Amino acid sequence: METVTLEAVSHYINGEKVRGKNDKFGYVYSPSTGQKIATVPYASVEEVDETVKLAKEAGKKWANTSVGKRVEVLFKFRQLLVDNTDKLARLIGKENGKTVSDAAGEVSRGIESVDLAIGAPQILKGEHSVNVGGEINAYSMKQPLGVVTCISPFNFPVMVPLAMSTMAVAVGNAMILKPSEKVPYSALLISDLWEEAGLPNGVWNVLNGDKDTVNSIITHKDVQAISFVGSTKVAEIIYETGTKHHKRVNAFGGGKNHMVIMPDADLDKAVDSFLGAAYGSASQRCMAISVAMTVGQKTKELFTEKLKVKVENLKPGSYDDVSADFGAVISAEAKQTILEAIDEAINEGANIVVDGRNPDVENKEGFYLGATLLDNVTPDMNVYKEEVFGPARVIVSVDSIEEAIQLINDHQYGNGVTVFTNSGRDARKFTQEIEVGMVGVNVPIPIPVGYHNFGGWKDSRFGEGQMFGPDTARFFTKTKTVSERWFDETDSDETNFAFPSS
Repeated sequence: METVTLEAVSHYINGEKVRGKNDKFGYVYSPSTGQKIATVPYASVEEVDETVKLAKEAGKKWANTSVGKRVEVLFKFRQLLVDNTDKLARLIGKENGKTVSDAAGEVSRGIESVDLAIGAPQILKGEHSVNVGGEINAYSMKQPLGVVTCISPFNFPVMVPLAMSTMAVAVGNAMILKPSEKVPYSALLISDLWEEAGLPNGVWNVLNGDKDTVNSIITHKDVQAISFVGSTKVAEIIYETGTKHHKRVNAFGGGKNHMVIMPDADLDKAVDSFLGAAYGSASQRCMAISVAMTVGQKTKELFTEKLKVKVENLKPGSYDDVSADFGAVISAEAKQTILEAIDEAINEGANIVVDGRNPDVENKEGFYLGATLLDNVTPDMNVYKEEVFGPARVIVSVDSIEEAIQLINDHQYGNGVTVFTNSGRDARKFTQEIEVGMVGVNVPIPIPVGYHNFGGWKDSRFGEGQMFGPDTARFFTKTKTVSERWFDETDSDETNFAFPSS
């Protein structure tokens, strides 16, 4: 048998691509073909320590660089992202499996975070009060934390790292990105673009690795803040470990996102919106719609009838197949987990409306699943309670908007939710009473634009930071308040033991 030599992916440390010194590594697969395409090194404790040390020194100089000079680098970085969108999209497709058009949209959304970070001079402005008492002026300033880290997932190899990290860099921190070991290529291309934009060496670093690498980073004494996106189980561990070591942590987990379809909704628009929101990216989005919650029996019948026809016609395919609606799932293990969830739901009494377990695809070795739709799902079934990170979606029927709100509020996750209705009264009731962090009205995926805050509620997020939006600047800075007075020769030298007041 012919031996295939796999490409070896590198770390990016202090402005250089560095081969791993550790003998521990993993494999990178192309989901579209199912084939190994590279090896990825897992950083050791020593490599983490050396990277943090270099980042700490580089961060001090970067923090003392004027915010205007920092923004000049961001402007160049933004243009390079635009110029390289197609290259990034194809790289995402290769390592993640999503279609090139979907990946290009991901890059575009990531650029929104850069747009916000370019406004750092405005965001960093402090407060100033004159003569708060005793001729004392008070003012505040926002200063960077130092070395911070972002741990990003496989499903958005470009958008999430940009959303998590760009503001952190803009406000003066040094960054260590730990991308998913399944998708290391995109992080290295982002590194190339930062370098070309003029970011000083050591301010941006990429360490590949597994859970041991992550643990070394998040417990390191000189890492000040941690931003994480991934599964809820791991998010909770990251939060507990990081806060135990006195780090500032925001950790974003999974979701079970509902689309509520009211009887007065435009069903054709609701069906089309559900298709893209539910099955786009092979449903590997934390904000993907998982549940169609129909209100009323007639609504259920009409919606299911229209949806069934369109789901049956969805086509999975290779990332570079322009006729494909979505690509493969990330791994053979992920595919098996999704199949087990479908089988369990059927055993529990769900009805399979569309069966996508054996899709007709050209490359049988790829990690493909077709679109599956399950009906007669009840809230006690695991397929409703747990996040299924793949193209298996469910229909749940309720009798009223009150019942819909109650069921959603009772769910452990609170990432995103949307309602389709033509009633302003119902929309207002829904948006006011629903206990979910991101809410849409006639919007398929309620992800806010990059200059609004992103963050779920309940078990979808641990910590109080945001992934993007204005709160990222607050998360990655510390506020210092200064009270300042200047004496003149007429001031009294008397000692005053009373508590100072105005």
